[in-house]
Amino acid sequence: MSKKPKSQPRHTATLPLVRRLAGNYLRPYIGMVLLASILIAINAGSSAVLAQKLVPLIDEVLSGKNPGYLRTFAVIVFATFVVRGFSGYFSAVLMNNVGQRLVAALQKQLYNHLIKADLAYLHSLPSGQLVSSLVNDVNQVRQGTAEVLTNYGQSVLTLIFLVGVMFQQDWLLATISLTVVPFTTLMLSRMTGRLRRVAGRTQAALGTFASILTQTFQGARHVKAYGMEEYEMRRVAGIADDLRKLTNKSFRVSSSLIPINEVLSGVIFVGVIIYGGLEAAAGHSTAGTLTSFTGAFLLAFEPLKRLSKLQTQLQVSLASAERVFALLDTPPRIVDRPDAAELAVASHAIRFNDVRFAYQDGTVALDGVSLEVPAGKTVALVGSSGSGKTTILNLIPRFYDVTGGSVTLGGQDIRDVTLASLRSAIGLVSQETGLFDDTVRGNIAYGRVGATQEEIEAAAKAAAAHDFILGLPQGYDTRVGENGVKLSGGQRQRIAIARAMLKNAPVLLLDEATSALDSESERLVQDALRRLQQGRTTLVIAHRLSTIIDADRIYVIDGGRVVESGTHGELLALDGAYARFHALQAGGGPGAVAELDAAPLSAAG
Repeated sequence: MSKKPKSQPRHTATLPLVRRLAGNYLRPYIGMVLLASILIAINAGSSAVLAQKLVPLIDEVLSGKNPGYLRTFAVIVFATFVVRGFSGYFSAVLMNNVGQRLVAALQKQLYNHLIKADLAYLHSLPSGQLVSSLVNDVNQVRQGTAEVLTNYGQSVLTLIFLVGVMFQQDWLLATISLTVVPFTTLMLSRMTGRLRRVAGRTQAALGTFASILTQTFQGARHVKAYGMEEYEMRRVAGIADDLRKLTNKSFRVSSSLIPINEVLSGVIFVGVIIYGGLEAAAGHSTAGTLTSFTGAFLLAFEPLKRLSKLQTQLQVSLASAERVFALLDTPPRIVDRPDAAELAVASHAIRFNDVRFAYQDGTVALDGVSLEVPAGKTVALVGSSGSGKTTILNLIPRFYDVTGGSVTLGGQDIRDVTLASLRSAIGLVSQETGLFDDTVRGNIAYGRVGATQEEIEAAAKAAAAHDFILGLPQGYDTRVGENGVKLSGGQRQRIAIARAMLKNAPVLLLDEATSALDSESERLVQDALRRLQQGRTTLVIAHRLSTIIDADRIYVIDGGRVVESGTHGELLALDGAYARFHALQAGGGPGAVAELDAAPLSAAG
């Protein structure tokens, strides 16, 4: 028994795509669309007026029956061109306005959706592809919408008006002339699928192109360090060639109707001239009627060809809309529950209760983790790379959700409170400082937009950053570059600490905040971190055990489980994994941290 074909998803079928664009994004501007449509109809009707007025021009003026009509004809022609000029201009302006509003609305909606998406989803997509969808795909949707509403609508209306003139002059000739329409329509329908597929591949290639460019420029230092300029040039050249081939293929497909239409229309036109000429010679028609008919036929052929060409832009637009709606139709997994409450606790103790977590590919990261971070205390996590430390930290602000067990903050399950109230109670300082291409002031105040200069400077002083900031070219108004590239590692970390200071959240998460610093920078950052930790519930991930000796409690994580816990002294007395870790790091020199990071704790020693 054969299976029924599956219906296309909502974001890929053509009619739902068109309805969605029209209903969600054009409806607010229906007044502007209607006004532009009226102007388009006036513009289209003017072509029919010119064709129709050829009858009295030929039959009365050129025959000498009514020479005075020439002045009337001249006025009509001039007025028609004036009307066409102004109606065309204002309809184009209106439709462009609608198109730009559509772009803004779609970009806002897409960005708002993506910025609230899960980290797992965002990390699964190259950032360049997301940027390409926000810029290139949305712009293609705008162009397609403007083309359909303006040129497509004008072409269809012009065709209808001119066909009306043709039937008015000679219905039999008009019927014969229109035999080209069904053939053109059939060919267009067969071409549509191919155009959409090629357009989809082209837009995907543009996304890949943008992604590679983003990665290359962000990693320019490594590209140069490894001498990979030629490799990157070949890679980009290959994608550029692929884009060229796809664009050429799209053009060939869309242009394939041109020679067929031209030949077929030429045959029909010759037939019209011969038949119409014989009818006029026999006295069954007039020269004016024949001229008017042939003028309307020739004028109608142009919008018919234009409709064929518009298919290319329309299919590119629909392919781009598919990509945009595919993103919009992917719902976030981590959202507020319908009955989520504000985080309202007197104590900010963190507790993990038999927590289990596995990534979407099935990889188990945590297997029954239970631990506690008492309110106002500092707890450290120690373990090799991949042991589960960072996963534990990422579960607290709900970057991911547990797959078993629970995480509570002040006794409240974090899944039962709103994301906004949960994350407002958490400050994060990590090895990746997350600085934006903004001023120093803007980066420090990122967690508290609207903070005063005095508050910003107080946070910078507490983070031991104020003095070096004053030494920058524009002080607090100095732009730090993308990812803070214009600053040293220690300076970036101290700005990140100042940001956390200014936010003044009761819970602090420190993720290897000093692992990539030199000794002097580490000393300054450690001093700032100690001030930041005072009175806060703090969870620390660190490779250098010297930075966590004073922690109130240390948990040793291995294979997604807690294998040891206690103070620094208690863990040394156990002479277990932590003691071996400490011995190797104390006596192993600078390479000990990297060595321990690469091996499971069970192998240490």
